[in-house]
Amino acid sequence: MLAGGAVLAVLIALLGVGAATHGTGELHIPAAGPTTLLRAAVFAALALHIGELAGHRFARTGPAPRSWAVPAALTGAAAAAGQILVLSEVSDLDIASVYGTVDGRLLLVMANGFLLAAGCAALRRPFLAALPLAVVIGAEALRAHPEAYTPLLGTALTVVHLTAASVWTGGLCHVLRTMWLRRADRTEARAVLARYARVAGWLLAALTATGTVSALRRLPFDVVLSSAYGRVLIAKLALVAVASGLALRARGRLRGGRDAGGPARAELAVLSCVVLVSAVLTVVPDPHWLSVR
Repeated sequence: MLAGGAVLAVLIALLGVGAATHGTGELHIPAAGPTTLLRAAVFAALALHIGELAGHRFARTGPAPRSWAVPAALTGAAAAAGQILVLSEVSDLDIASVYGTVDGRLLLVMANGFLLAAGCAALRRPFLAALPLAVVIGAEALRAHPEAYTPLLGTALTVVHLTAASVWTGGLCHVLRTMWLRRADRTEARAVLARYARVAGWLLAALTATGTVSALRRLPFDVVLSSAYGRVLIAKLALVAVASGLALRARGRLRGGRDAGGPARAELAVLSCVVLVSAVLTVVPDPHWLSVR
């Protein structure tokens, strides 16, 4: 089942941009599939590492699952470095010249930030990793919003959005792993999920607010259905709505004293899809040029 899910995830990443742009008349994006896959790896690495840091707060004392921080950060570093290689290939520039571009410098900062975060985790100073991970998020936000108009607003929105998404997805993953480890004590396992659920509502509010403002800034109303960006955004919103419904169901079961593990696991599966679709969203063409044709 896990192998099938991994294969499906790779296919979505490799084929997502092509499927979204089919029939829109938008420009072809070189190396869209590999770039999407690498960006999905960056988002997953951030979610796992940041989520683990937040998850320690939810779990408090007691048995803790094995840390995934080091492999997650190393994966993120490799994915950022891979994007540098892809950028070099599609732009026909050598690596040194790529470092002279804005995207190249930001990707280098991201790769080094992930390496520093991995070092902090390996040296058993996990919470020191928060600083380099914040640098990674800032660099990704700058890379995602190179527009000339109000770039600081776009960057700030992305910083909040990406941080909240990482805590929601990665925090839930860590909480579920902790619950499995403490499954012999059902009361304690439910308490861990309940502490996470109290924060998840605020995370959803932050995601909704920043996502709405970002969409209004980037997507003209006349191309919502005819642009790849609009199509992928609709798919992402639908998945987030499903994840929110599952989260509410899990909270309802917690209040009723019943097992909420099933809805929470389904929520994590849907959020994993959101990560993939978000990666596709960062690669599809800017919809503004389609609106003004």
